[in-house]
Amino acid sequence: LVMDTKNNTCQAIHINRDTMADMNVLGVAGDRIDTVTQQIALSHTYGNGREISCRNTADAVSELLGVKVDHYVSVTMDAVSVFNDLVGGVTLTMLDDFSAMDSTMKEGESITLTGAQALTYVRARKGLEDPSNSRRMARQKQYLEALYERTQQCVQEQTDFVPKTALALADYLVTDCSGNKLENMMSRFSEKPLDTIYSLEGDLNTGEQFMEFYPYDDSIKQVVVACFCEPVA
Repeated sequence: LVMDTKNNTCQAIHINRDTMADMNVLGVAGDRIDTVTQQIALSHTYGNGREISCRNTADAVSELLGVKVDHYVSVTMDAVSVFNDLVGGVTLTMLDDFSAMDSTMKEGESITLTGAQALTYVRARKGLEDPSNSRRMARQKQYLEALYERTQQCVQEQTDFVPKTALALADYLVTDCSGNKLENMMSRFSEKPLDTIYSLEGDLNTGEQFMEFYPYDDSIKQVVVACFCEPVA
């Protein structure tokens, strides 16, 4: 998430988990012992599974974009269900057919997702007509936009929504922010419209073990300029 406090805007960069990126290899003490180029999702496997792993992931993103990531907030997948139900469910039109898993989750149907349904919608791939991560990212983008809008409504309608949510998600969170800072950031993000969710363009290839996504340098530059650079008057 990129927040511009001067122009009062909020944008997001959606990064494919298979993006090939340079990252630090960490030893048992958390010190860098080497660097490697591999899927950016694997950056979290180095470290302690919590703060050190999160910082390593943030550093990998910083290296990819060429822009320092200031803070990290990591949540487990279980938090999707919790947050979804805190906002009273998220309504959207189903992009894919999940009826084999849930008879109410049919492609093209408008549905207010419960917590369990929301987690299935943003995580599941197997058994779908298109099981690719790219297709899953399309559903995640759709869900995030709807969730963000619903969260804004809850912030406006419920004076205690932000502290209540922060408390409910505490057990699922790993962050380098203090509780007060996190609550303040959440309030500020929630007050701003989510202008754009950017995705990097590139080539998806089949590697020796996993899929490998190679973003175009021009695409990275365009996203960075759009999110971080002030337009020339």
